[in-house]
Amino acid sequence: MDRSAIILTTLVAYKLFLIGIGLWAQRRTRDASDYFLGDRQLGPLVAAISYSASSSSAWTLLGMSGAAFVMGVSALWLVAGSVSGMLVAWFYVAPRLMQLSHRNGLLTLTDVVAWDCRGPWRGAIVLTSSVIVLFALSFYVAAQFQGAGNTFHQTFDLSLTRSITIGAVIILIYTLLGGFWAVSLTDTIQGLLMAVAAILLPVAALVKIGGFQDFWDGLLAVSSPEQLSLTGRNTGLLALGFIGGIAGISFGTFGQPHLLVRFMALRDGSALRQARWITIAWFLVVFGGMCFLGLAGHVLLNTLENPEFVFFAMTDALFPTVVGAILVAAVLSAIMSTADSQLLVGASVVAHDLGLTRRFPSRQLLIARMAMIGLTVIAVVISVTLPSTIFQRALLAWTALGASFGPLVFFRAASIAVHPAGVFAAIATGFLTATLFHFFPEAATGVIGVPANLAVTIERVGSFAIGVVILALFRGDGQRA
Repeated sequence: MDRSAIILTTLVAYKLFLIGIGLWAQRRTRDASDYFLGDRQLGPLVAAISYSASSSSAWTLLGMSGAAFVMGVSALWLVAGSVSGMLVAWFYVAPRLMQLSHRNGLLTLTDVVAWDCRGPWRGAIVLTSSVIVLFALSFYVAAQFQGAGNTFHQTFDLSLTRSITIGAVIILIYTLLGGFWAVSLTDTIQGLLMAVAAILLPVAALVKIGGFQDFWDGLLAVSSPEQLSLTGRNTGLLALGFIGGIAGISFGTFGQPHLLVRFMALRDGSALRQARWITIAWFLVVFGGMCFLGLAGHVLLNTLENPEFVFFAMTDALFPTVVGAILVAAVLSAIMSTADSQLLVGASVVAHDLGLTRRFPSRQLLIARMAMIGLTVIAVVISVTLPSTIFQRALLAWTALGASFGPLVFFRAASIAVHPAGVFAAIATGFLTATLFHFFPEAATGVIGVPANLAVTIERVGSFAIGVVILALFRGDGQRA
């Protein structure tokens, strides 16, 4: 049996297994609360691993390793930013959001955002929040489909369009069937598989190179001075801008609806406390492993036409075909574990937040599933027609969601009342700042004369800070439910 046949057989068996979980989960899904939050009965292992897997996506295995391959040791700031955001989320946001959600019956991030708002502002807040989530998730899901497409394209030599479509259909099937339970259970399995890949590949690479000393000597031999610097080619103020821009990725953590729902679905405080430590271990293993893999790939391969293929290139170089097939499945796991959660959130926006299930109460699950299909089609079109890297698509969505909702999540967690006008202004301003600086960086570099690295800092940190300032100015005038 040749390489393609072994990989195909492995993938088919794996996908049938996931679809089987979807069918099982379907029998546990009775209403919208089950479909979107698993009846708030998430235990520690499933909560931790499904959160971790959902937060990581294709950019972790493909984008993170590719970034380290190109950037060198300064890619460590990507690890620091991701891990620090996760720590704050689990130790500060999670317990407070869990209590708020359980106490008030909140199902979605939009519910949290509009929780204490009354009057004419509430409708504007709900609508704006829903549009922002759907916009960002369209690009985020497109990044996952692109990762799936790259995997099938690289493995089976299919056209990219066909590859993207195949990956999207597979993800859609089991998500449609079982909702939150299917997503959480499959994400747990996929997260564990990602962790195995993040251990096996770096260890095999280190053995191939000859140990840590040979790794470092090899890195010194093939790297430019910029690739060996913690700040790349940046010094002084530009170095601070570089660090701030990359570390600012952590701020996006607090506004991701597909992650925050894991906190809302936790069973109790005991499950939360156990889940924290499992999550920390997973993040250190996977993010650290992928960063090391990119650096090791630079030593062993030196040059690569597409840096985001370093995961595949190292797999081919280090392992026999059967093991390689399992590791290809790990990439697809990373993709599916994020895309399925995001599709479910998109469905909840249309069905719950926009009120369609209240108008058609007997069609709750049907509406949610139709919305999921619609979001899938939009994401496929974006991934096929709008050229971009996986990393850039994911970063746009991550930053936009974090800037829009992250500040308010902190205010909600701290039980600080805010007037609805301030809620609306913070959401809209954060989103517009993040997206404008992403799509039109020349507005910062050319119009107001900000260096490129500082423009990135404004996009990721400044957009978040603006929201905090606006909310602080409007605090104390909330309209409690």
